[in-house]
Order: sequence, then structure tokens, then C-alpha cells
Amino acid sequence: MTMDVLLVDDEAGIRKVVGITLTDMGYTVFEAASGDEALAVFERVRPPVVLTDIRMPGMDGLELLRQIKGISPDTEVILVTGHGDLDMAVAGLKLDACDFIAKPVGPDVLEIALRRASDKIALRMRLKSHTENLEEMVRQQADRLVDMERECAVKGAVEGLTQLIGGISGDVGGDVESGVGIFNGLPCLVSIQDRDQRIVSANQLYRERLGEHVGLPGYTVYAGAAGSAAGSPVGRTLATGLGQKSREALFGPDETLSAVMVHTAPIRGVDGKIDLVLELAVDAGEVQRLQDELRASKQRYQQLFDEAPCFITVQDRHLRIQAANRRFRAEFGDRAGGLCYEAYCGTVRPCFGCPTLKTFEDGLPHQTELVVRGKDGQPVNVVVWTAPIRNEAGEIEAVMEMATDITELSRMQDHLASLGMLIASLSHGIKGLLTAL
Repeated sequence: MTMDVLLVDDEAGIRKVVGITLTDMGYTVFEAASGDEALAVFERVRPPVVLTDIRMPGMDGLELLRQIKGISPDTEVILVTGHGDLDMAVAGLKLDACDFIAKPVGPDVLEIALRRASDKIALRMRLKSHTENLEEMVRQQADRLVDMERECAVKGAVEGLTQLIGGISGDVGGDVESGVGIFNGLPCLVSIQDRDQRIVSANQLYRERLGEHVGLPGYTVYAGAAGSAAGSPVGRTLATGLGQKSREALFGPDETLSAVMVHTAPIRGVDGKIDLVLELAVDAGEVQRLQDELRASKQRYQQLFDEAPCFITVQDRHLRIQAANRRFRAEFGDRAGGLCYEAYCGTVRPCFGCPTLKTFEDGLPHQTELVVRGKDGQPVNVVVWTAPIRNEAGEIEAVMEMATDITELSRMQDHLASLGMLIASLSHGIKGLLTAL
């Protein structure tokens, strides 16, 4: 395999022998004769694995472990212990050392320790990749939902557009053609009609679908009661002074009928009387298609949210849970509206180094490992990742927190550490017995 390993030992002979063994195994070896030299090499190379002796002049292996973890928590450190160093090895494990091996360092034991470190690094990379892929999928779905909602919102935007057209028509002295040009990019039929319901202007799509109707009564394109002056949507707006919304049948150029949703809004002059009426017709089939697609996208997004193999919550700035996926609810209960640290730990204040608060502060993703408690009170080891959720202005309005259960992995690591300590104790005992004999 190809992996960088930093070998730290104050004895040149041991560095040479172990370095040859590591090179034969396929590793790229960097050597250091002291803790201070090891830190300098580490800053320059950043190897994923460090193999260090515990007892060294000056900075010992435990202090080197502590400083390396402070610089790069993901770096795996393997401690090399001598006879009588078992207590120091246990202290190293408490400082998050990956493993410890006893001197003299045999190639088989060394290979097992390095393979264990490589497995931990590979698992961490898979977890990170999975989380990043999940973030990207959620982002894509969220962007798609926003696009759909914008398209469906066309029919609900008439009131705001009315004020705009009213201002334009007043500013340009009644040149409504200039105002309606704004609507040429809209995927709907837009016309402006006067008090006699004659079309003053129409957008490009209206002219393409229905032909040139400027100067003609706008109600002639409708079937049924809407095809009369009194029964048309614009006629009802002129009669009541209020905007109208109705489903109508529209004649096309070839006399075929199509269903449309029609919205109208009055445009008043400076005297308060209705001068013009804005009419906007949206293909009902297109609206239904967009609504169906939006509903399907929401269902897919919710399914992705619920079926993700980790605990997912969306939290506000006060760490209140706005949404939680099914796996979170199954493990910690329905905590919607509750505080995340109450759900995870049952405490009255946020966890130390809370990654969600850090993301709100700097807008960057953060990662940490925590021990939380499920609703049955049992401890659960989790790796937590956070990602900001921004609004259209780019401001962080919520943070998505994803926690992956690594309890079994931690339990296996503890068992392996205990087994290693037992084997070391037996080794020392047998060595003492042989010495006595």
C-alpha cells in the first residue's frame, strides 16, 4: 500500500530497523529523532499515521500525541512501549491514540497495528464521502423545489405586478405597450384591456398562441359565459372593482379548446377609477403538471431525508429542532420544537464545542465526535457533521446536522484495546518467568 508514516524514536538503530520494515511493507517513511523534530516534520508532510516511542528525551511520546491531535485530530498515532510502560500506554489510549505495541517491535504486530490505523482512516473517509454526497443530493433537491415553487407562484403574483404596471402606465403617459413588455418572458398569456374590454396590448406568448387581437374585445377568445362582455373575467372585474380568479375554456387559432386559470386585477388611475385591467391566463394543464412534479419532488426529498442511514435534524440559531428524519425520531423520540442538546444529552446547555453553533458563526461545515443517549438511556457514539442552509440572500437561516452511529465501531476498538493490553500483560509475565528460569 502507499501511505506516509512518520517514525519517531531517539535511537537511530531502532529507526533504521523499523524504517526498513515499513519500507518493505510499502509505506513511505519519514523519520524524526525527537518530539520537536517530529512536530516540524509533521507540519511539513502531514502524514496520516505517526509511529512514536513513548519514552524520549525532552518531549515524550504522550506530549507529542497531544500536540499532533491538537493540530490534526484525524491523524492516527501508534505508541511504542517498553517494559513497564503499560500505564503510559493506557494514558495514551485515553488521549485518542490508535493503538500501542510493545518493544521489540515485530513485523507481524507492526503490520496489524498499521492495518488497524488504515481501516480507521478508510472508514472516516467513507463517512465523510457519504455525508458530502448526501449534502449535495439535498442541495439539488432543494434547488429543484425552489425552481418549481417559483414557476407555480406566477399565478399568485398578480397583485404585485398590478402596482408595477400601474406605475409604468402612469409614468409613460399611458404607453401600456412599454409596460407589458416586461411580461414577454413569462410562460403565460398576458393582456391589458381598457374599460370597453378591448385589448390594448398583449405579450408575445399571447400573440403566438391566439393571434393578433389588439383592438379587439378580449372576451372573444373564451367559450361559454366567459365569452360575453358581462360574463368575462375582465367584465366581472370592471363590475365589482375586484380582481377575479376563475377556470375558463380558451379558443385557440384552430378553434380547439384548452383549459386555463385566469387571473385579473384592476389598474386604477390617479382619480381612483379603473382605467385598465390586467388579465393573466395560465395553462391549467401546465399548472397541474408543475404541481404534480412539485409534489413528487417533495415526496422524493422527504423519502431521502427519512431513509438516510444517519440521524438528521434541521436546527435554528437557538438550536431548536425544526425537522428530524425518521431514524432520529426512532432513536431519540419526536423532538420537533425541542432543543437538540436536550434530545441528545438531556442537558440544560449546549454541548462543548457544538458544531452547529460553529457553523452559524463561520458558515462552514464542521465535524466532531460525541457520546449521546438514546431514548432508552443507552450511550450512542456518533460522528456529527453540519452544513449551513442559506436563504436567497445568502444568509444562514438554519443548519442541517447529520450524526452517524459508530457505537459498534467504538465498542470493537475498546475490545481490541483491552485485548492488546491483556496480551501485553501476558507477554511481560511470560518474559519475567523466562528471565527467572
